[in-house]
Amino acid sequence: MSTAVKELTYDVADLSLADKGRFRMQWAAKEMPVLDLLEERFQRERPFEGIRVAAAMHVTTETANLMRVLLAGGAEVALCASNPLSTQDDVAAALVVHYEMPVYAIKGESNEQYHEHMQRVLDIKPNITMDDGMDLVAALHTSRSDLLENVIGGTEETTTGVIRLRAMAADGALKFPVIAVNDAMTKHLFDNRYGTGQSTIDGIIRATNVLLAGKRFVVGGYGWCSRGIAMRAKGMGANVIVTEVDPLRALEAVMDGFLVMPMQEAAQVGHIFCSATGDLHVFDRHHFEVMKDGAILANSGHFDVEINMVALNEMAVKITRVRDSLDEYTLEDGRRIYVAGEGRLVNLAAAEGHPSAVMDMSFANQALSAEYMIKQGDKLTGQVYNVPTDIDNEIAALKLKAMGIEIDTLTPEQVAYLNEWTLGTGDA
Repeated sequence: MSTAVKELTYDVADLSLADKGRFRMQWAAKEMPVLDLLEERFQRERPFEGIRVAAAMHVTTETANLMRVLLAGGAEVALCASNPLSTQDDVAAALVVHYEMPVYAIKGESNEQYHEHMQRVLDIKPNITMDDGMDLVAALHTSRSDLLENVIGGTEETTTGVIRLRAMAADGALKFPVIAVNDAMTKHLFDNRYGTGQSTIDGIIRATNVLLAGKRFVVGGYGWCSRGIAMRAKGMGANVIVTEVDPLRALEAVMDGFLVMPMQEAAQVGHIFCSATGDLHVFDRHHFEVMKDGAILANSGHFDVEINMVALNEMAVKITRVRDSLDEYTLEDGRRIYVAGEGRLVNLAAAEGHPSAVMDMSFANQALSAEYMIKQGDKLTGQVYNVPTDIDNEIAALKLKAMGIEIDTLTPEQVAYLNEWTLGTGDA
């Protein structure tokens, strides 16, 4: 449904879903106490008053609660999807109806709609960008470069986007500062590991309903996301194989108890395959040629490039949708390979994304990093910056407080000792 009502422009699937979406937002909010604490402060201080925020993110209940907090802080916000299959249509409707927010997101939208929605979000002439994958920043630097003069800075949510942004900055092409929210300790240690781990397994199981116990589960990569997937697959009883190109990460996977081998070898023995590397063609034609009949492929990287879908389509003599989020590719020799979620981000294409409790910390980083950018952006240049340590520590402290957990503090004597280099054995 694309329309404008009382100057509010939006493009969502069905406004009648709004109440359902609001109930689900409220349920998610119960697990997001840090954002609630930020909302209370933002309502008092209004740090985003007069600030226009363009956001390209997964339109889920958790993202909607971040949008709610930004609105409470005085921001004018427009939101579009950062993945064609990740939108929860009831949530998109809830933001339009109950928060009068322009949203451009429809689950299953075409690539053309996806990029058109990016353009509509940029129509607000943003001062701050919030991106998940860097497509919004890319559009801003190419087709809408006339808007760059309005931009104070931005934030980036995911590994793939940070990789792209750093390449852009290295080329001298990035025209405003961006904070790598993905690299915050309270983001990648929790969201990437526990969130991706659980939600990816959830997506694969919803798409296939297969038993993981006893299966050989091949994980592409051993970064924070992949190690979370490996951990959860192991916990479900799977025999996990890890493939890597980085010797340190490969060694870590071995020490964590996983088999490590080249992908070409793993392709011959695996039952279920999932990658989260941020790179393309982790699963390629020469892997498909040796996979077992019935092999299941999934991708938990941001973009739909980790499985070479072009090659798989070329190899298939028949393609059949066998379940809502599962396609069967029949090859010329009769083998069948199954792809979950069309090769897109499986935890959102086939499930609901990360649990709210971990997104609470990730999105608190987004909100506080955006506030920091408003205050400090004029002192920064077109580079990628880490989340300030003070923000990371504040979020961890707020999360512990919300969980009812207390920790120790150093005594003045202990602080002095840690800052004194002359003391050694027996001197304390």
